[in-house]
Amino acid sequence: MLRFWVMVLLLAPAMVWAMGDPQRGEQLAAVCSACHGQDGNSVVPEWPKIAGQHQDYAARQSILIRERARDVPQMWPMVADLTDQDLWDLAAFYEQFEVSVGVADEELVEHGRSLYMGGSHSAGIPACAGCHGPSGEGIPGVHYPQLRGQHAEYTADRLRRYRAGENNGDDDPYSNIMVTVARNLSDQDIEALATFLEGLHMARFDELAGR
Repeated sequence: MLRFWVMVLLLAPAMVWAMGDPQRGEQLAAVCSACHGQDGNSVVPEWPKIAGQHQDYAARQSILIRERARDVPQMWPMVADLTDQDLWDLAAFYEQFEVSVGVADEELVEHGRSLYMGGSHSAGIPACAGCHGPSGEGIPGVHYPQLRGQHAEYTADRLRRYRAGENNGDDDPYSNIMVTVARNLSDQDIEALATFLEGLHMARFDELAGR
């Protein structure tokens, strides 16, 4: 299965790359701050933190929402009239900030850590760290997002949607990968992963990895 998805990504159409201008992005960010916070650290658990998010991932997601390939009704009016360059500039602005981390649920964190770091062979669940990195930093340039510090409520909702088969269209291989990854997750798995990620940050990585 992993070999199949590697081939899908190699054959997928390349995204047109741009470089965002964070200074121009700051001028456009006023409307975004109402939901995501002035520094990209939203205080509402249902709205994602975008501070420190890789600009290639953030810009791509915003474009998908604008084109209605990704269904986010609350955000579409905010991006409907923005150009690709506008969205790259906004992404570059928020990439400059540091994401704030929360505190993981002690009763679930060990299960979340185990799944994130090692997956579950018996359940057919791959390790999340394989794509998103052991510290949740993601991989810039290949659209694997930063996950650490994200609100648990938001992460759990996204995983449940992927498990239900929701993607960003058949032409988006990345969301289709997540549909495959999430399909064997139980409700408990999702809650454990989500809370683990909310509390995951570099200062605690060695402790959480059992080193």
